[in-house]
Amino acid sequence: MASKAREKIKLISTGKKQDGRVTGTFYTKTKNKRTSTTKLSLKKFDSKAYNIETGKCGMHVVFKEGKIK
Repeated sequence: MASKAREKIKLISTGKKQDGRVTGTFYTKTKNKRTSTTKLSLKKFDSKAYNIETGKCGMHVVFKEGKIK
């Protein structure tokens, strides 16, 4: 029988839209609870995040870990 070492997590975007609201973009991923006990944060692409420098949507932002309900 398989062990329950891996759990599903939700990576939630920290990027913001042009009006300042959060984008709500997320990725799902699994992680090993035994080997990585800290919260995961990855830099990934968010197509809805507004880039001030270019004036366009779409940029790489930090995605932080949240639990799947």
